[in-house]
Amino acid sequence: MSLTEMIAGLGPFPPPPLLSRWVLLPLALILDGLVGEAPFRFIPHPVVLIGTTIAWLDRRLNRIDRSDTARRLRGVLVLVVLVSLGMAAGWAIHRLARMTGWGWLVELAVAATLVAQRSLYQHVAAVAEALGGPGDDGSKLEAGRDAVSRIVGRDPASLDAHGVARAAIESLAENFGDGVVGPVFWYLVAGLPGLIAYKTVNTLDSMIGHLSPRHRAFGWASARFDDLVNLVPARLAGLLLALASALLPRGKPAKAIATMLTDARKHRSPNAGWPEAAMAGALDLALAGPRRYGPRVVDDPWIGTGRARATPGDIRRALAVFVTACLIELCLVAAAGLIVAP
Repeated sequence: MSLTEMIAGLGPFPPPPLLSRWVLLPLALILDGLVGEAPFRFIPHPVVLIGTTIAWLDRRLNRIDRSDTARRLRGVLVLVVLVSLGMAAGWAIHRLARMTGWGWLVELAVAATLVAQRSLYQHVAAVAEALGGPGDDGSKLEAGRDAVSRIVGRDPASLDAHGVARAAIESLAENFGDGVVGPVFWYLVAGLPGLIAYKTVNTLDSMIGHLSPRHRAFGWASARFDDLVNLVPARLAGLLLALASALLPRGKPAKAIATMLTDARKHRSPNAGWPEAAMAGALDLALAGPRRYGPRVVDDPWIGTGRARATPGDIRRALAVFVTACLIELCLVAAAGLIVAP
């Protein structure tokens, strides 16, 4: 008897209790918070595999001698194919979890690695440590620029120390939306297929969904679809950050909510402005503003009415808001699981 026949003969059966996504997700959040991406020092991270595939397709299909229409159609095809493959991979892993007594561990590991709580904290904390570390102001600024270059797309050489601190805080807030809340939301909505598909869209947007001459047409569909799938998570992220600030000294939850309502739409992204505005209000800072991306200067408006001269101490305050928001999210998911899970 073949393996396929054996699996088919098993027929449908209820999953073990631990396969409930309402149980797996809190465990995944705790696992990511404790170990982060440590297991992937020796094997490829799933997002790295997705990114490698996107880069290969970009080289093969996005040729400059093709018209914008042809490149846009190929970009749509890439989006559809990769999202479909991501959903299929998620479905296969979930089916494995249903058919074995240990398969839920695989789903748990995949879910944990696709949430970026610990890695985001570490990258942003490194900026605070660099700016506030030993040495003269020049060496600390260079160290801060180097650290922040790993988490932002703008040119760090154009940033002073306050600009580096603002960039780190902005990245923390924005990535809380699409690196933490987004994966949690889509895992609850559509299980592992939804989570992997979401991370695929997110990676597509980060790699090809920008307005450079090379990717304006090819990445159009990925950028627009990323806007769509982040509509709800971005706003939830802003609310979680505002709520978290209410639990911390010097936090300003009312100002966080007010800044979201007045300034979120000033951001060029329909989504990123919500968590950034919440963080700006919570810390009484002014974020965003004019910035440089390589040779291009983007004259964006300021978000928030507080200080623009952010410091390493403000980065640490932002990290405290972030950690508290992650804990609130964990508690909400666990509490909902007690009600929803069978």
